[in-house]
Amino acid sequence: MRRKFIEEVSYIEASSLYLVIMMETLAVFSFSQWAMIALAAFFIGMGKAGLKGVDMLAIIIMAIVFGGKLSTGIVLPLLSMADIAAVSYYNRHAQWKHFWKLIPWMGIGILLGVYFGKDMNEVLFRQIMVFTIFVTVGIVLWMEFKSMIFVPGNKLFAAGTGLAAGFTTMIGNLAGAFANLYFLAMRLPKNDFIGTTAWIFLVINLFKMPFQIFYWKNIDLNTFKTDLFLIPALALGFWLGILAVKKIQEGQYRKLVLLMTLIGSVFMLFKR
Repeated sequence: MRRKFIEEVSYIEASSLYLVIMMETLAVFSFSQWAMIALAAFFIGMGKAGLKGVDMLAIIIMAIVFGGKLSTGIVLPLLSMADIAAVSYYNRHAQWKHFWKLIPWMGIGILLGVYFGKDMNEVLFRQIMVFTIFVTVGIVLWMEFKSMIFVPGNKLFAAGTGLAAGFTTMIGNLAGAFANLYFLAMRLPKNDFIGTTAWIFLVINLFKMPFQIFYWKNIDLNTFKTDLFLIPALALGFWLGILAVKKIQEGQYRKLVLLMTLIGSVFMLFKR
């Protein structure tokens, strides 16, 4: 009887402590800030489900709320969780020859980003993110509307896009833009595109995690608490993204998202 009473008291204490922690975390941000970052988590889920380009909106929103460098610590655990879901769903579609072409170069790019990005000025950091988005959007738009897309066959193309993807994923979680450019050029079918990028980003994002926890120190208990609240929005975005990929042509989404990303980049550029 006494043991049961102690267990009940312990359960009540643990529940109370959990509620206190949750209330403290909720109080950190305003309602509008929570709405924005929940929307960002929703977009991350949709992007990882296959609506490529939507996740760039999430990066912009998070950078507006948290700033460029801190936002990468909030976003990375969310990306990793969504990567696991994407790999589980699209695993059979992975094209491993493209995986092995990009992974080594992305790894080198990440190490360069770790070294150069740690003490980078916040304003410069944000400007690099914006510049990266502008350039990528311009290239992808050019490829989108060009009637004939050249498929690069040399190793320099994979090396260049891999290095750029690795560096930008470390300083701003923007590797998706360059990966999209690579796979658009390769003309991979939709499901092969999604399945291959799912595996690439699962490996890359898990590789980045220790650097951001122990070296940059922008992932800690507080960022994990924030991410905990965002899991439902992330899951909802992933589920709806799966449904959309099945029913709606991806090209329609890409054009809209590229335009929205460009507008968001302008806003970020002039934000103090």
